[in-house]
Amino acid sequence: MAVSNMSSTFPLLFFFFSTLLLISASSSSLSHNVKVQEQDKDPFVGFNIGTDVTNLLSPTELVKFLQTQKVNHVRLYDADPELLKALAKTKIRVIISVPNNQLLAIGSSNSTAASWIGRNVVAYYPETFITAISVGDEVLTTVPSSAPLLLPAIESLYNALVASNLHTQIKVSTPHAASIMLDTFPPSQAYFNQTWHSIMLPLLQFLSKTGSPLMMNLYPYYVYMQNKGVVPLDNCLFEPLTPSKEMVDPNTLLHYTNVLDAMVDSAYVSMKNLNVTDVVVLVTESGWPSRGDSKEPYATIDNADTYNSNLIKHIFDRSGTPLHPEMTPSVYIYELFNEDLRSPPISEASWGLFYGNSTPVYLLHVSGSGTFLANDTTNQTYCIAMDGVDAKTLQAALDWSCGPGRANCSEIQPGESCYQPNNVKGHASFAFNSYYQKEGRASGSCDFKGVAMITTTDPSHGSCIFPGSKKVGNRTQTVVNSTQVAAGEATSRSLSRGFYVSIMILVTSSMLLPFW
Repeated sequence: MAVSNMSSTFPLLFFFFSTLLLISASSSSLSHNVKVQEQDKDPFVGFNIGTDVTNLLSPTELVKFLQTQKVNHVRLYDADPELLKALAKTKIRVIISVPNNQLLAIGSSNSTAASWIGRNVVAYYPETFITAISVGDEVLTTVPSSAPLLLPAIESLYNALVASNLHTQIKVSTPHAASIMLDTFPPSQAYFNQTWHSIMLPLLQFLSKTGSPLMMNLYPYYVYMQNKGVVPLDNCLFEPLTPSKEMVDPNTLLHYTNVLDAMVDSAYVSMKNLNVTDVVVLVTESGWPSRGDSKEPYATIDNADTYNSNLIKHIFDRSGTPLHPEMTPSVYIYELFNEDLRSPPISEASWGLFYGNSTPVYLLHVSGSGTFLANDTTNQTYCIAMDGVDAKTLQAALDWSCGPGRANCSEIQPGESCYQPNNVKGHASFAFNSYYQKEGRASGSCDFKGVAMITTTDPSHGSCIFPGSKKVGNRTQTVVNSTQVAAGEATSRSLSRGFYVSIMILVTSSMLLPFW
């Protein structure tokens, strides 16, 4: 994952809402021209897998984990040979990547490109179901000096696929940051930054010719961070909106209930402005961090849970976008694991749905998605203290749990069944779990300022039975009422990735007033 150049900014943009407008069913003329990709005609949710993780699962264990979670689409930031081997014969669809630091070699040498395809594609396909190659990551905005090499690298890799007769099965594209688009609100007036027209036009023509998608990394989180007080949080989180908060494009009269749809439609309009109307948008990154420092107060478990849960529901509802209701974009969530080895800020290490050992950071609420992301196969989860936390911090969290938190801590008193092991980590785990179960395992109830984690492994031991456990101890167990996770519910960069937005409301008197 590349961090975008923060010097990129956007002009002020405008949305309008009219209380007496009707949505026109024929408002979009683009929809009839967009191709449906051959490999995945139905929209899907996949995951990015970064590897800056302490004690990451081995390739074999990782693949087993993906299968357990029913994850069928993944994007890798390289082409790790051991992982590609482990993915063989699993039917898991894989996007492999050319890192930015390899663009020079591949973009300036056809033989190097052919060798790359031989080592990383031909050696594994079709046993490993490689569906696409993402060439670089946000090259135009993060390493603009490499921009002239981008299309030559893509074309060289494509020609190597042609030579191997794999060009119809495997697509080649490159992910872009949202900041390559300007005037994105309302979507109908969006366009690509003219600085990059000499790159974008031939690139889009290539994508059109080869049936490949426009890959976009789209983060409503950064839209909100750049526009606090202008864009309501609910619009970024896919939360239900009152009619007065729906965003209406005054040119198309299309109503937008969430920011991601507006970003996707901005990409379609930007392509149309370059006379390209048959390339689909693939969202290669989107997500929300679960932790942040004081400068990122909205990076919380609750918001991350809400965003990713609602995002998955939105894709599986297949409701499309206002401009393309017939076509729902597929999305790769950023990301599967917390990359705890990433450099500050804190949020950079906190985008994952799982820790590196496969325990969930939080449990998503995605009822109706079948077994997708069903990490809680026993329908029971527990909250325990994380490893590596200093005793003083744990003690403070323990004191809060047994005090203001009103957790039942009687079993960790001297002589009681859970007093041993007599250490702060053991006592804190019991208290954290007691509070977690008392709160109905609600989102955000297993955090304790970042020192607790959710697990599906029952922490009970000997005669010590943790609340929520199905085990029976030597004494009468008190069953704590808790809201059960519904069957099928799931577990689940820099600010230049958003938009600067000025949103106004158009009232019937034709007077312009602040929208929010």
